[in-house]
Amino acid sequence: MAERTWEVSKVCFCDHVKQEVALEAEVLYPADTLPDPPRLLAHRCSLGMQCNQFAQPTCVWAGTNPDYDPFRR
Repeated sequence: MAERTWEVSKVCFCDHVKQEVALEAEVLYPADTLPDPPRLLAHRCSLGMQCNQFAQPTCVWAGTNPDYDPFRR
């Protein structure tokens, strides 16, 4: 049976919430009987709910602004 898990891919400082955030990825691991590689299904920020309460769009990790990724370096 396939397994979905959220894994931390990076920890960094966010200027919007002024604290460290964990950038997480939802990974789908196939059943042991299948030779398929793991698949990336989604990504999120550990404090994305806080950013969604701001009056303006924040970033791709919060799901509100797909054109801005502050952690891409």
